Amino acid sequence: MMVVHPSAIGLDASSICQLRCPCCPTPSGARKAITPGFLRLHDFKGLLAANPLRHIELTNFGEIFLNKELPGILAHAHEMGVATSAAEGTNFNHVSDTALAALVRYRLRELTVSIDGASQETYARYRVRGDFDRVIRNIERLNGLKARHRSSLPRLTWQFVAFGHNEHEILKARAMARQLGMRFYLKLSWDERFSPVRDRALVARLSGLGVATRSEYLRRHGRHLMRQVCLQLWHAPQFNWDGTSLGCCHNIWADFGGNLFRDGVVATVNSEKMTYAREMLLGHVPAREGIPCTACVIYQILRAKGDWHDEAEILGMRASCASPRGVAAAARAIAAPARRRSRRRTPRAAS
Repeated sequence: MMVVHPSAIGLDASSICQLRCPCCPTPSGARKAITPGFLRLHDFKGLLAANPLRHIELTNFGEIFLNKELPGILAHAHEMGVATSAAEGTNFNHVSDTALAALVRYRLRELTVSIDGASQETYARYRVRGDFDRVIRNIERLNGLKARHRSSLPRLTWQFVAFGHNEHEILKARAMARQLGMRFYLKLSWDERFSPVRDRALVARLSGLGVATRSEYLRRHGRHLMRQVCLQLWHAPQFNWDGTSLGCCHNIWADFGGNLFRDGVVATVNSEKMTYAREMLLGHVPAREGIPCTACVIYQILRAKGDWHDEAEILGMRASCASPRGVAAAARAIAAPARRRSRRRTPRAAS
């Protein structure tokens, strides 16, 4: 079995959020494997002192700008030559002057802002407690700092989750993003029961996927839209703020054991459970109780279709998963239907 030595990780700087988005597991308390809290600068310094890393993605299920130690975390990473990003998304409602300055001074690579609308009325329908105008002002403040320091970093992305109540503002939001110097990423909702899209043709066209929902993607291509997230277990494993091992950013129900700060990167990601999980995703061994992937819908689809990951795919996605764009870039890389594997494997019985 392969021993992995990732140079990139996901480490959530905050698992706490001030918004109350209806479909998010953070306010609902559905995140059984994720305790509330903030990454501590002391732990972060110990991590970088003991582990050779090149890139750390700091966002996952919380709002990183609620962590008052974030400027110090960014400063230390920069001092140690470790790239940082916030590509998985922030709501950007409350950002201190110190934190804004740190984003530019310490060269955060990517910042994705989740803005599902182009007006307060539409935006707040999902981003409950959010203030659209304040978010836009914070982006303008950040752009002012970038201009003052003649910096292209952080690169900004406007992430817009398509719903039935906001689809009429997609084009307006895209135009606003362009004016603000931001990329625009139209994301398909993970919960099709909440405000389902109505203009399916519009969303299918503007998403670049040719489909308006994730279930439609599955029917058309026979695979889960977020299939590539599994590759985080090789190239960018995800950890909670307290060092517990989640494996990937999709997992909220069980951890893999071990602790990043106590055991180090290599030992934690090569634990017995994590190693077995990677063999499961390759189709080499059957599902096993106690392995978080067993309960994951993405793995269940892989198993049902016999559409296992393979070593060529893992090597091919290494650059994407370990880049400063984080796994968000890898997820978007599957916009076009992936090539079918030349060989299908059936997991052998456990020995």
